[in-house]
Amino acid sequence: MTQAPAATRATRRQHDREIVMLAVPAFGALVAEPLFVMADSAIVGHLGTAQLAGLGVASALLTTAVSVFVFLAYATTAAVARRVGAGDLQAAIRQGMDGIWLALLIGATVIAVVLPSAPALIDLFGASDTAAPYATTYLRISSIGIPAMLIVLAATGVLRGLQNTKTPLYVAVSGFIANGVLNVGLVYGAGLGIAGSAWGTVIAQWGMAAVYLVVVVRGARRHGASLRPDAAGIRASAQAGAPLLVRTLSLRAILLIATAVAARLGDADIAAHQIILSLWSLLAFALDAIAIAGQAIIGRYLGADDPTGARAACRRMVQWGIAVGVILGFLVILSRPLFLPLFTSDPTVKNTALPALIMVAFSQPICGVVYVLDGVLMGAGDGPYLAGAMLVTLAVFAPAALLVPTFGGGLTAVWGAMTLMMTVRMLTLLLRARSGRWVVTGATR
Repeated sequence: MTQAPAATRATRRQHDREIVMLAVPAFGALVAEPLFVMADSAIVGHLGTAQLAGLGVASALLTTAVSVFVFLAYATTAAVARRVGAGDLQAAIRQGMDGIWLALLIGATVIAVVLPSAPALIDLFGASDTAAPYATTYLRISSIGIPAMLIVLAATGVLRGLQNTKTPLYVAVSGFIANGVLNVGLVYGAGLGIAGSAWGTVIAQWGMAAVYLVVVVRGARRHGASLRPDAAGIRASAQAGAPLLVRTLSLRAILLIATAVAARLGDADIAAHQIILSLWSLLAFALDAIAIAGQAIIGRYLGADDPTGARAACRRMVQWGIAVGVILGFLVILSRPLFLPLFTSDPTVKNTALPALIMVAFSQPICGVVYVLDGVLMGAGDGPYLAGAMLVTLAVFAPAALLVPTFGGGLTAVWGAMTLMMTVRMLTLLLRARSGRWVVTGATR
């Protein structure tokens, strides 16, 4: 009678060790990414308001252009992890190379679009006459780094699939340091202004991509995997990523709608919204780290034809998501007197943000379940369901958010709609998780 509980505890400890081993370095790498923009902003901000405004517009465009292709990391992680579970490291790395080649093709296409259309894109985002030239300069130079950023995404997916999240952490931290040093040297030392900031970031990004390529190429040679582009493999990577692209675009639409509605409520509301959104994004990094562990672990179990292990890992990760969500919620409530003054001294903005901030705190356990199950289903290669579920969520959220200015409730109602959105996501993901239809074993789905 005592052996079963002991075995259960041992299994839980094994899952806990794996989750911590993968999630903690992943969290560090995730946090390092937005520090690039923060470092650029701090350095360029001392050049003048127009330069900083131009950087803000150009960075928003670049972030959007890259983030919509995050499937390069997610789909690659799942595909590589399956082959690792099946014990075929050669095929795993070959699959990863297909993702990297796809990243290069997409990057080249994005450059071809951005370079000639940079002035029009800047104008579309409403940059002022004084900021537009700086924004155009930064966007055109920085677009050269887009293929590197996409290679980093795909190569990160390869390493995560190989159950390695430490290397991405080291590369991200090194890239952040190099970016800061290059920016200071080129902006002030060489006197290149905002162009120097763009070149510094591009050099750092290509340096990161080069490190990843060296790591992956060494792995390919060690296991006899081909480095040549394979049309069928690249096409398969694109097909696996297409549903995740739909999912990401739907999520982006939700965030844009929320921001647009907050902007219509007034200056205090949009200012408070941006503060809360920045915190919400930071909290998401902690939960997304568990999701990344989920992608790698679930893919490996399914590739190893171990559906029981996959389900057990899923249950344990959901427990982790809820626990971390509860902890984050408490931290938000306890730190709110310190957090809000960091961003604003305006009492109107503080009073507007406070009730919405409390709602964000109470929604964190829900967010924990959502992020974890998102990662589990990505690891299972269940992209089509994730795309459909997100479209349903968008269909529920959009009218709820757009009616806020009509029925009132202010920013609290906007974040009520955001909580509704996360609740709908949780319900759709729980339905799928409990159905067991995501449990498809084998080296490929």
